[in-house]
Amino acid sequence: MSLSIRNQFPGTITSVTAGEAMSTVKVRLAGGQDITAAITTDAVKELGFAEGAAVKALVKSTEVSLATGPVEGISIRNQIAGTVTEVATGGAMGSVKVSVEGGELTAAITKDAVEALGLAAGSSVVALIKSTEISLATA
Repeated sequence: MSLSIRNQFPGTITSVTAGEAMSTVKVRLAGGQDITAAITTDAVKELGFAEGAAVKALVKSTEVSLATGPVEGISIRNQIAGTVTEVATGGAMGSVKVSVEGGELTAAITKDAVEALGLAAGSSVVALIKSTEISLATA
């Protein structure tokens, strides 16, 4: 299946914590980063997700926020360090490509944010992704 979601990262499930309606699934990405996805418990069962299973983590570029360093005092647990490789801006929005261990991700943020953060090729950033915005697919 082909998808329009550009941010696709292979990984391996390291743990599953099931809840009544939602579960958290921890995944070690190919680059060594650990992320957490919050998905329905029904999906965990239907897709057979268990520790050791190979998966692909999917994140829309509009769900990736950027910071110029690690952020404390925030509920977002997925923080992936990287380096900006490319910035393209239009009238209102910008597309920022970030090199991370094991791959590249894209963040769609406002042009104002690009300018306020001073983002350019070579800038160090941290990608912030809420666990509820990460989808998982079987690999």
